[in-house]
Amino acid sequence: MRSGNPALNSKSFEGFAVYEPSAAMTIQGTATKTALLLAVVVAAASVTWNQFTQQNPIVQPLMIGGLIVGMITAMITIFKKEWSPITTPVYATAEGLFLGGLSAFFEMRFPGIAFQAVCLTFGTLFGLLFAYRTGIIRATENFKLGIFAATSGICLLYFVGFVMSFFGAGIPYIHEAGMVGIGFSLFVVVIAALNLVLDFDFIEQGAAHGAPRYMEWYGAFGLLVTLVWLYIEILRLLAKLNSRRD
Repeated sequence: MRSGNPALNSKSFEGFAVYEPSAAMTIQGTATKTALLLAVVVAAASVTWNQFTQQNPIVQPLMIGGLIVGMITAMITIFKKEWSPITTPVYATAEGLFLGGLSAFFEMRFPGIAFQAVCLTFGTLFGLLFAYRTGIIRATENFKLGIFAATSGICLLYFVGFVMSFFGAGIPYIHEAGMVGIGFSLFVVVIAALNLVLDFDFIEQGAAHGAPRYMEWYGAFGLLVTLVWLYIEILRLLAKLNSRRD
């Protein structure tokens, strides 16, 4: 089960005995926990959103702290899956604090952009879920391999750009509002969206393998990681499109 999402890979269910139905992971349980985590993200995001609109200087520390805590708890969750019932809500809270401030920043520049990004993110989620459940899109091995390769390439490109930023440089065009930059953002949004299909397949396979109940939290965590990435990329794409109208 290859997945472009680093939180959901082929080794996540290795070593598990098949649990009894009452103690095993279910798709419904994972969906419920995903909804709960999204509610936590929204609640945390409202904090930094409101503080940003009030021009409170505490916003930046909350955003940076949320980003750092989110990265740390994500790594802990990946390597300690059995801790996911505790670490995943912490991750959702931290990401919410970061996303709230980030969304408010873009909203100040382009009014209405945050609502559009939220609608597009959830529209993509439910659209791909429908396509997956009806068999329109199937997570074949070649499909998984292609998405994994594209996701890895994007991550590598972002990492190179991050390193170059320390030397006052950067990868040209891709972060600009020109046709190349918009095309790149559109490509990244598509790849991020298709990772949802791999996440759905991963969760379905986990339930079929009779993974332990705590893996519902882990499956919800992996799906949340993709949704956060997708939302950020949609926000950036919309910002580039709006910049061209100024």
